[in-house]
Amino acid sequence: MKTNLISSLTGMRLTCVISNSAERRQMSDKYFLDSNIIIYAFGGDTRKKETAKSLLRSRPIISTQVINETVNVCFRKLKLPANEIFHLLNLLKSKCDIRQIDLGTIELAISVAEKYGYSYFDSLIIASSFEYNCPILYTEDMQHNQIIENRLRLINPFH
Repeated sequence: MKTNLISSLTGMRLTCVISNSAERRQMSDKYFLDSNIIIYAFGGDTRKKETAKSLLRSRPIISTQVINETVNVCFRKLKLPANEIFHLLNLLKSKCDIRQIDLGTIELAISVAEKYGYSYFDSLIIASSFEYNCPILYTEDMQHNQIIENRLRLINPFH
């Protein structure tokens, strides 16, 4: 069964077709990736690794926050040496559209946190997705299939 989501994004109408079973995006859609998806692209779980790598192939949008979170996990949890982290950073620079966070993004994140109850940092990811007109945010950490403000669908690609 297919579901159509029609969102209004800064004056344009965008239709995303999402299939119930795999929830695949159309190749032309912009989407935002959370740091947890990037970490899985380099992890040991084969199924999650392949899914995450496929999402990195279509030039996703990420923010400097996503890079910071990824680098932090690489240092603290994975204990990677700096040269490997630099390699990962260069890979992200070549594979992703990287956007800056500004004061407007922070203000929007505070509003999102208050309205939806997400942590500030998750709300900052949502706010960044809004600001760059991404109709889809791939994340493992938030409520799967939730629609925020009738313009952003949260999708757990491993669900």
